[in-house]
Order: sequence, then C-alpha cells, then structure tokens
Amino acid sequence: MPMDDCSVALLCSLFQTTPGEKLVPSTWKSVCILTGSRAFKDLINTYRMIEQDDFDINTRLHTIVRGEDEAAMVESVGLALVKLPDVLNRLKPDIMIVHGDRFDALALATSAALMNIRILHIEGGEVSGTIDDSIRHAITKLAHYHVCCTRSAEQHLISMCEDHDRILLAGCPSYDKLLSAKNKDYMSIIRMWLGDDVKSKDYIVALQHPVTTDIKHSIKMFELTLDALISFNKRTLVLFPNIDAGSKEMVRVMRKKGIEHHPNFRAVKHVPFDQFIQLVAHAGCMIGNSSCGVREVGAFGTPVINLGTRQIGRETGVYLLLSIYFCEQIYGDGNAVPRILKFLKSIDLQEPLQKKFCFPPVKENISQDIDHILETLSALAVDLGGTNLRVAIVSMKGEIVKKYTQFNPKTYEERINLILQMCVEAAAEAVKLNCRILGVGISTGGRVNPREGIVLHSTKLIQEWNSVDLRTPLSDTLHLPVWVDNDGNCAALAERKFGQGKGLENFVTLITGTGIGGGIIHQHELIHGSSFCAAELGHLVVSLDGPDCSCGSHGCIEAYASGMALQREAKKLHDEDLLLVEGMSVPKDEAVGALHLIQAAKLGNAKAQSILRTAGTALGLGVVNILHTMNPSLVILSGVLASHYIHIVKDVIRQQALSSVQDVDVVVSDLVDPALLGAASMVLDYTTRRIY
Repeated sequence: MPMDDCSVALLCSLFQTTPGEKLVPSTWKSVCILTGSRAFKDLINTYRMIEQDDFDINTRLHTIVRGEDEAAMVESVGLALVKLPDVLNRLKPDIMIVHGDRFDALALATSAALMNIRILHIEGGEVSGTIDDSIRHAITKLAHYHVCCTRSAEQHLISMCEDHDRILLAGCPSYDKLLSAKNKDYMSIIRMWLGDDVKSKDYIVALQHPVTTDIKHSIKMFELTLDALISFNKRTLVLFPNIDAGSKEMVRVMRKKGIEHHPNFRAVKHVPFDQFIQLVAHAGCMIGNSSCGVREVGAFGTPVINLGTRQIGRETGVYLLLSIYFCEQIYGDGNAVPRILKFLKSIDLQEPLQKKFCFPPVKENISQDIDHILETLSALAVDLGGTNLRVAIVSMKGEIVKKYTQFNPKTYEERINLILQMCVEAAAEAVKLNCRILGVGISTGGRVNPREGIVLHSTKLIQEWNSVDLRTPLSDTLHLPVWVDNDGNCAALAERKFGQGKGLENFVTLITGTGIGGGIIHQHELIHGSSFCAAELGHLVVSLDGPDCSCGSHGCIEAYASGMALQREAKKLHDEDLLLVEGMSVPKDEAVGALHLIQAAKLGNAKAQSILRTAGTALGLGVVNILHTMNPSLVILSGVLASHYIHIVKDVIRQQALSSVQDVDVVVSDLVDPALLGAASMVLDYTTRRIY
C-alpha cells in the first residue's frame, strides 16, 4: 500500500498488536510495497517504523515527482503506473490492501485491477471535501471488498451500487491503538518535541494541507492561520504540509514568517505515529484541515478547530459549533482489527474475480437529452399577501420564469388548499419549461419561526393564520425542502442576493406597502431575533400621541406611512369633499385608497400634500432611529410607496440625524417582486451552501 502515517499505523494495527504477537495465519505472507510521499528523504524514512514492527518491505518505489503542483501529481500517478506492473508480476499477491484516498493509492488500485488482483479497500465511502473524494470513490469502484469505518460510509457504498455482502463495517483500525494510547507516559514525548517548560494542555498542534481544488485560497488561509498562531503567543507544534499541489507555496509562507526559527514554534516534517497520538491527545487544541482532526483526535476529546473546506463533508458525529469539534467516537470502538482479519479469512479466492454491481431499480427512464442536461436550476416562490396569493418559478439568476396569481382566501382550509394546488401546478409546469425545482420558499406576513417553518401569528390582513405549519404539508405533497420567513425578511434576502444589498455587510430594508415592514442584514446574515421579532420596523414609535396602529399601540410608523394609513386619511378627505381636485374622479363602485391621495397631492391638493409630508416625516424619523441603532451602510426603501417618500426621508435625515450617519445612502429598491425573489433566495442560497 502507499504509505502515509495513517497507512503505517493501519499496517501495524492490522497485523501486529504487540511485538512478537502475529494475528495473521501462519500460511499468509504479508508483503509491503512502499510508495508515495514517504519515499522522500526529506519527509523521513517511514520504512524504519515498519521494519521495527517486524515487517519486510519487499519493494520501495520512488514514484513522487517533485514540483508540488497539479502536473507533478499527475506525473507521479503515471510514474507509479509504469513501475508497479513489474513489482506485481513478481510478487503475484492474492489480495492487495489499499488504504484511503491518496493519489498514489489510485495508481496502486488501478494497477491491481487491470492485473486481475483482488483489492480490499479500507476507509471507502467517506466524504471530505477535496479531490480526495473523487479519488476515494474511484478506488471504491475498482475494489472487490470494502472495509468502512462508519454507518454513513457503509450506506454511501451501498448507494454506489457496491455488493452489501462484500462490505464490512469494522470501524477505523487506527482507533484500536488510539483508544489504548492516552494512558501511556506522555510528558517525555511532549518535552522532546516542544521543550522542557511545556505543560499538558498548554500547547497547540497545527497541521494544515493545501486544498488542491482551491490552491490560492488555501495558501491565503494558511498565512492567516500562522498570523493568528503567532498572536496567540502559545507554544505550537507545526507540521509541514503534505506534498499535494500547493504545498511548496505553503512552505514558502512558513519560511517567510520565520516559523522554523520562532521561539514559540517547533516546525517538523514528521512525527512517528505513536508519538503524534500522545501529542494531540494532550494538546490544548488542534488547528488546521487534516482529516486526523476529525477522525483520530476525536478519540481523545481534544478540541479541534477545522479550517476551510478540505473536511467540509467529513462525517463528524460530534457537537459542532463554529467548526470546533469535540469528542465523540463514531469512527471505532477499538475492535476493528479482529473484524478485518475475520473478514480477510472469509474471502474465497476461488470465487469469480469479476465484481458485480447492485443497481437499484429505476422507476422511470428519464432521457438524458440536451434539454435535460441544460435544465435551469430554479425555486418555487410563494408570496402570501393581504390581498393576493402569488406563486412563481424563479431561476438562479433571479429571473421570474412564470408567475401565478389568485386572490388570497379568507379561511385557513381554502388558503392552504389553494397554496398546494398552485404549487403542484407550478411544479408540473416547471418540467415543461425545463426548470429543475430545488425547493419551495414562502414569504408571508406576521411573525414566523423559520427554523420550524411555522407562522406563529399573522397580521390582521391575513385571517386564520396563527400557529400554522406551512413546511409539513408542502414538503409532504411536493417532496421538496421548504423554507418559510416573514415578508420583510424576505425583502432583505432579495436585496442581498439580487439587489442593491449584494456584497454589503450591513444594510436595512424597509417595505412601504399595505403595512410597513423590514429586514436587517448584519455581517452578511439575516437577523431574526430571540423570538423571531427582529426588524418589526413598522412598529417603531415616532410619536407619543399619534394615531392608533393595528398592533394595538399608537404613534407607530405604520400608523402614519402605510398604505392603510394613507387610505384612512384619503377616506376622511373624501367624506368631507376635500379629496378631489380638478382632473380627478372616483367611480362610485371604486373604494378610495392611497393612490387617490397621491394623485390628489400631485394635482396640487394642499391637504393631501400635507398628509403625505407627515407620513414621509414619520418614516424619515424611523429611518433616523435605525441609523442611530444599527448604523448600516445602506437603507433600501422597497414597495409601491417608496418612490413617493424617498425625498422627504432624506430631508428628515439631514435635519434630525447625527452628522456621523448623515452620509449613509438611502435608495429606492429596483427589484420588482422582492417578496417572491426573497422567498426564492432562501432555496437558492441553500443550493450554493450559503448559511441561512
């Protein structure tokens, strides 16, 4: 097998527990082929560790091409493929044990498969987050037998059409050593590597490798990591990165910062596995992106700070907060080796070599034509307003492909049935439009628990809409994930993804419509509040003796500047025959509303102008309060009334705001359907793995 530290530990665990105690039958012959990164002199002669455990290294192949870039990795695999056939022809092994997911392991598995040698792959089915995933799964398809470490890995192998009878869930072999290692003498090891003055739990172990699919970013992250470690002023053991593409640049960063000569650092290229176990077991924490931080270190409970994406898909089975891992031993119980040996003994070398795949039944034969390949990734967006119920198919770019509108029913039963009906019809239409629906996002008025997908209680505009679980019926009907949030929050999400808030760290959105709502983006994330009541901006009080508000209070922004408030004032004027001016008329069958008041103001009605000015001033005072409280970099006015208020709001800011916030820009949203786009963004952000 190709040899890295894990492979060495695996080999020693698998075939020998204590010196002189052999677990393999006497008729078996264990042959070791040493290839890969450990063939470099500057990365230590790992073969000495193997020989000390009474193993014969039959062949040492130098297969790694220097260069530490993508081309060198490819050339290394090619060199191994050239050299391995002669070795395998000479040794004629019955079974080849291949461990892990290194690129040199892929060369070994490829050679063995093409030369009709049975392959036992250890640690298949796992997911990490780099090119290692592709290599690991490629080895899985070449292997005849599989030893996996976790239940999830076993399920992944079955999903990959591997024969369940040839899969063993054993646990991680290295855990057999790890779980018995912590009680051994360790202070002498700590002193040897870190100095005589270092105490247990008072030092850091750092191990960071390049991410081959994003080399530039991983080098920058390594530089920031070293800066942070220097600032910690703690004794730190820094291991050199592996030889993947980008490692040369990372070493340059270490030397540029003087890590090898820094008094707080010990920079080393290799630590024997038994000693490394003790060092991480008694460290204050481990930091980096090595898989051992997720796997092996979990056996000891040492806190691990995992950086970047290299292990983003790795199964942790642990409590995770801000990428900090704590102890939970899902990778083994200390009894993997006996299980693997029993599995090896059960292999019938006389059975046919050709492996069989267990393909699941397929219900429908979906043609992979060009239209299917080029389908548009989309979301179903639902907007529950006081008057209308709208459903739209929204593409990843924010294009509304198709929109459906119905009057919002007055009762719960009618409303939920109409939502389901419209969504089912839209999903069916999406297939014809070549849109792949990724999920459903719902924007609704009222207070919403987005974690559970429940409307806690709604505004008076939407009746029978309290304690309503929207997620379950939609998810059960459409078999899609469902997100739900308040309409104001959705407007802010729309601006963050598609509008003028894109790329901004802090901004506030104010919706001016039938009511007044809003959403707050702080440090790129939406603020919900402890009881999901954040950003109820319409209910900021701007006058102690103002008009009554629908919330039960008085003097709120909504009581002055909402569409309902303007409609109330318009009716008063109309009842007193003070609304209509020359050039205006209101049909008898048409209700007087906010638009009539705006029209009258434009035509010179002084009383209408005064009402609008008061409403805009109230909104402006609310914005001033927001500027003084949140200090955002931008305020976005959204909704049908925004353009009528913008100039008054800016005047109020100039007159009332502190000088330090008067330069904050206030703009009118250029999004046509912010509620729908915000609902869609909850789905689309998830598909790009943005935290929501």
